[in-house]
Amino acid sequence: VQLVESGGGLVQAGGSLRLSCAASGDTFSRYAIGWFRQAPGKEREFIGAITRSGGNTYYADSVKGRFTISRDNAENTAYLQTNSLKPEDTAVYYCAAGRTLILTPRRASDFGSWGQGTQVTVSS
Repeated sequence: VQLVESGGGLVQAGGSLRLSCAASGDTFSRYAIGWFRQAPGKEREFIGAITRSGGNTYYADSVKGRFTISRDNAENTAYLQTNSLKPEDTAVYYCAAGRTLILTPRRASDFGSWGQGTQVTVSS
């Protein structure tokens, strides 16, 4: 499956962005979708993920309560709604797709396909 992220940009602290992850090339509902981010000089960080059907989502503590993941399998698209953004949320955001049997995948190695990333910059 091929993934393309969009929706990043520059936003002031406290603002919101909705990132999209459009999939093509395979049946979207076969894949769990994860979101990660990587800030300059830091390791890639797991943000959260959504199961194949969309029935379950789970998040890293750093974004819990502020970020929401959803998906529309009919539209082959997943979303990351980011609210109450902070300067420390500045990073390149990636979506990833995985067909792992793990119920709640959260490691980068659990996901076999990655998008190119979209930059989110939060100004103070």
